Amino acid sequence: MIKTVSVIGAGTMGNGIAHVFAQHGYLVNLVDLSKPQLDKAIATITKNMERQLDKGLITEEIKARALSNITTMTSFAGLKDSQLIVEAATENTDLKLSIFKQIDEVAPEGCILASNTSSISITKIAAATKRPGHVIGMHFMNPVPVMKLVEVINGYATKKDVTDTVVELSQKLNKVPCVVNDYPGFIANRILMPMINEAIYSLYEGVADVKAIDTVMKLGMAHPMGPLQLADFIGLDVCLSILDVLHKGFGNPKYAPCPLLVNMVTAGKLGVKTGEGFYSYIQGSKELTVSEQFK
Repeated sequence: MIKTVSVIGAGTMGNGIAHVFAQHGYLVNLVDLSKPQLDKAIATITKNMERQLDKGLITEEIKARALSNITTMTSFAGLKDSQLIVEAATENTDLKLSIFKQIDEVAPEGCILASNTSSISITKIAAATKRPGHVIGMHFMNPVPVMKLVEVINGYATKKDVTDTVVELSQKLNKVPCVVNDYPGFIANRILMPMINEAIYSLYEGVADVKAIDTVMKLGMAHPMGPLQLADFIGLDVCLSILDVLHKGFGNPKYAPCPLLVNMVTAGKLGVKTGEGFYSYIQGSKELTVSEQFK
């Protein structure tokens, strides 16, 4: 039975994953090389739990217990008691392979090694370990405490009992697991990224402006957020990285990233995290303003 979970990476996804596990009674080791990043993660988790408390979604007791369930650490030494390790580091293949080689050395026998990757091959990650049958994808959606989906990705060698365990665990977190196989982009991004890319192409080719493209998809297709705003939220660099994985993996020109997306990433206009993408983001304001570039 899984009681102790380690989360590698204390960024946006890592702190969200730690939050959800801790809230549901699991002991969580949150691991990051940066102590300031760990401190920031705990502050974020606390703030998000206070928001849940204000909405009546949790009690003060649940919040206090959840925060006490989280232990921060700056090395992999504390992973020896884990039954599940979830890697949530930056979406970089070499980095993830390096992490999995290291955690494979210290994780106990039988421990499941999961990656929160949104596009990198689970089979490739598993090949960096001595336990490919115990490696799986556990792709949470952002923001983790809110979004219900967990995309569970089977690598070529993933054992059925490992998949069954992760599916059951996801349900215990009050999430909805969807099992998919390990091909470029899995399902979520194989469908989403070409849509975002096509929206960027429509802007690039002058078919419609930013607001028109997003409004059509929100009001016509009942999407809660338009594809260009969503791209800003995900991060344009992340979108480009996933499209590159799809393009390389399938060798199909339909996945080739739009030149406008490439230029925006090169220029450092990455969306919400840099304050500008297709929209400009003013701190403290919820109003969307189209970037000067596209007016």
